[in-house]
Amino acid sequence: MKFFQLALIMLCVVSCQDGKESANTSKTASVDYSQDTIQPVIPEILSKFKSIRDFTINGVEDEAYFTLQSPLNEISVIMKLSKSENGWSSPEMASFSGRYSDLEPFFSPDYLRLYFSSNRPVSKDSSNIKDFDIWYVERSSVMEEWSQPVNVGTPVNTKADEFYPAITLSKSLYFTAITEETGPGDDIFVSTWNGNRYETPKQLSDSINTKGAEFNAYVSPDESYILFGGWRRPDGIGAGDIYISEKKNGIWQKAKNLGIPLNSENTDYCPFVNTETNTLYFTSRRSGLKGQTLDFKILKSCLESLTVMMMAQVKSIKQTLRGF
Repeated sequence: MKFFQLALIMLCVVSCQDGKESANTSKTASVDYSQDTIQPVIPEILSKFKSIRDFTINGVEDEAYFTLQSPLNEISVIMKLSKSENGWSSPEMASFSGRYSDLEPFFSPDYLRLYFSSNRPVSKDSSNIKDFDIWYVERSSVMEEWSQPVNVGTPVNTKADEFYPAITLSKSLYFTAITEETGPGDDIFVSTWNGNRYETPKQLSDSINTKGAEFNAYVSPDESYILFGGWRRPDGIGAGDIYISEKKNGIWQKAKNLGIPLNSENTDYCPFVNTETNTLYFTSRRSGLKGQTLDFKILKSCLESLTVMMMAQVKSIKQTLRGF
C-alpha cells in the first residue's frame, strides 16, 4: 500500500506514510490518505495568487517551479521558488521564461533538466510564436544555472500542440496532445528513447485514454504507475478528476478514480509526485482563498518585466529592419 501526502494551488499536497520502499521502485499504486492530509502548498506565498497551476519540486524540496498566468491566460510564465534556512523566498520568474507563453514545468528524475511547454519560435532568428511544443532547459549540476531552452524536436513535436511533459528514468517522454487520431479530445501519448532519438509517439491504451479528454499526466520514474486528469467521465466527481493506472507485466491496467476527498466537485488536475518524500502535489479549483487578500505585487513585477522584454524585442526587430 502506497501512501501519498497531497498538495493544492490552490496547489494541494498529500503524504506517504509507509516508508518501506522508494517510490522509484514501488510496484504498488494504491493511494491512502485522509481529508486532514490534503493541505494547500506554501499558502503564505501561493495563496496570494489567483491564477496559478502546475507544480514541480526537487527531492529535498528547496527548489520548485509553477505556472503563473494572467486572468485571461494571455500571459503565462514559469516562476521559481527557492528555500533556505529562513524559509521560502518570494517567487521569481525563471531565467528562461517571460517572453513567450510558457507553462507546465516538470523536473527530470535527476533534477538536471526541466521540461515545459511553450509557443516560442523554434528558430533563433524568428520572433513569431508557433503552436505549443515540448522544450527543456538543462544544467550540469543543481548548483548551475539553466541553459537556453532546447526544443525536443520531431517526432514528439508536430504542427499540433503538445503539452504537459513527464520524463522517466528510461527517458520515455509522456505528454498530452490533440491529433487527428484523438478527435476533439486530448489524449496521453508516450515516445520512447532508443538511445539516439525519440521514437514515433504512441497513444496509451484505452485503459487510460477514452473518447473524452485525458490530459496532464505524471508518470513514476520507473513507469509503474501513472496519474492523469480525466474530463467529465461517467464515474467523475467533478468536472475534472485525477485517475491512477498501474502497469502490470508491461500493460496499463484500467484507470481508477482517486475518489473523495482528493477529487472534489470542482476540477482537480496537474499531478506531480516527489518520490523522495512520497508527496503528491496537484492543482485544484476548490476554494482556498476565503478571507485572504490577493497580492498582485509580484504579478505586476512580472508584467513589467514582460513589457521591458517585449519592448526590447520590438526594438531589436526595428534595428533588423533598418538593415534592409
